[in-house]
Amino acid sequence: MALLAGAASAGAQDNRTAVEPQLQATSSKEKVLKRKVAIARFSNETQYGKGIFYDKENDPMAKQALDILSTRLASTGKFLLLERSDLDKALGEAQGSGEDYKKIGADYIIIGSITQFGRKNTGDVGLFSSAKTQLVEAAVSLRLIDVSTGQIIYSEEATGSAEMKSKTTMGLGGTADFDATLSDKAISAAISQLTENIINNCMDRPWKAYFLTVDEGTIYISGGKSQGVNVDDVFTVKEKGKSVKNPQTGMMMELPGKTAGKIKITLTGGESSDAEFAVVEFIEGKIDENKLDNYYIVENK
Repeated sequence: MALLAGAASAGAQDNRTAVEPQLQATSSKEKVLKRKVAIARFSNETQYGKGIFYDKENDPMAKQALDILSTRLASTGKFLLLERSDLDKALGEAQGSGEDYKKIGADYIIIGSITQFGRKNTGDVGLFSSAKTQLVEAAVSLRLIDVSTGQIIYSEEATGSAEMKSKTTMGLGGTADFDATLSDKAISAAISQLTENIINNCMDRPWKAYFLTVDEGTIYISGGKSQGVNVDDVFTVKEKGKSVKNPQTGMMMELPGKTAGKIKITLTGGESSDAEFAVVEFIEGKIDENKLDNYYIVENK
């Protein structure tokens, strides 16, 4: 992807950074079922800022990148970002299968790392003028995992840069000291190139919910208001397809499921996004209530 650059100047200084695409919030008129996303393991794989007392768990640059990505995704209005202090532990316990990843409680997991970071100063001295440029370059790598299958559905690396120039002529003009914000801008520029692809990969895949239980004839499913599920919404119920082993990859894969019926939301509840539920009734078809794990719910397209 080409890195777009813009320029802004104030007095004798020129502060130029990569232009970031503006992610527009979803229109209130558009029906969107939000995906649950957990961001984990955003690490700093470079040597920058790693001294004797370096704390891997509290790396400021990795935390900065995580905050930037979280802000980008939240601003779209299409995601519920899960905050889980035990997410790293849950990921460590997962062995890579869909069933293991489902313990995390998200639809998708994002794993990121800063793979390259560098800062340099250059100068140009003439007979009557001098110029100084501070340049920061960063590379960010992201992987997107589909929790239902445990497979990586998107992986890419992007680079971003930010620079600031100062110039003096005949002793007149501005000077530029060390600018720490250039690090933020370079990382932000790299992440911005990947954000749209993450959104497209998540939203192009069907929203899913699952049956929780049947209690005295009342059927409960996962999902609620925070995800955009409302009373009278109608969804399609699918029976899971057969699981087979792909001889080419050695991984298990699920064949397309068959339609088992349609349900309508009659009630939503739950105090938080992690504990939300909906009560449904069948308007078409039926399921085996003793085998709820064999079914899942998708939006009508």
